[in-house]
Amino acid sequence: MSMSDRLHVRHHGSPGATPLVLVHGFGCDQSMWHHVVPRLADDFHVVTLDLVGAGGSDRSAWDPRRYATLEGYAEDLVDLLRELDLDQPVLVGHSVSAMITAYAQVMAPELVSRLVMIGPSPRYVDEDDYVGGFSAEAIEDLLSALSANYVSWARTMAPVIAGNPDRPEVHGELAEAFCRMDPEVAEVFARTTFLSDAREILPRVTAPTLVMQCSEDVIAPRAVGEYVASRLPDAELVVLRATGHCPQLSDPEETVAVLREHLTSANVLR
Repeated sequence: MSMSDRLHVRHHGSPGATPLVLVHGFGCDQSMWHHVVPRLADDFHVVTLDLVGAGGSDRSAWDPRRYATLEGYAEDLVDLLRELDLDQPVLVGHSVSAMITAYAQVMAPELVSRLVMIGPSPRYVDEDDYVGGFSAEAIEDLLSALSANYVSWARTMAPVIAGNPDRPEVHGELAEAFCRMDPEVAEVFARTTFLSDAREILPRVTAPTLVMQCSEDVIAPRAVGEYVASRLPDAELVVLRATGHCPQLSDPEETVAVLREHLTSANVLR
């Protein structure tokens, strides 16, 4: 089976345009981009995918040992980029996939022209002087609740993660995405996400990077976005008006506008 089939890859827009590869975060699938893809397809060759264990990906490829690390997902992404043979693609990673794309860029810098990180966090747990937003105990409580009853956890946490308390439609989209994931996969992916420490990879990233930080985000607070941008060798930090952890759902217009402005100023549009 090709990696494109394994990751349920879909193409949008013109194959001759600048390639954007959109990589979703924990508990989600490529449907999380459905508000932004139509806004990008006129100017870009947009590639969407489902990480193994999510959406329409090949369930038989799921391996809890391989995907207990972010590097396992990054290796899949590198293999996909080699297979697709895209011309100077831009990788756009949301949430934990911001770090997955960072690992992929370091593994194969020749395959990636730029990175865009939306709501990134290299480490969710506070440690010494580093502020990740959560104590170790809070993360363990979160993981225990997820393990005990994933569907209940998903419906409880979706409004917290999405923010925008007056926007039930945003909470609903995120909750539905969470509930589509197999609980066994979700438990492993959650531990991979919330217990990982990708801080060491940031200084090794060689691609220019846009860091998109929501103005209020309980999952990846502003201090985390600022930390990520400060540790990357070549980064631009943009703080969005959007709130919550999923601006592609809560404010797709601003998300696309900032992305397009950044890529236009970098002269990568064709």
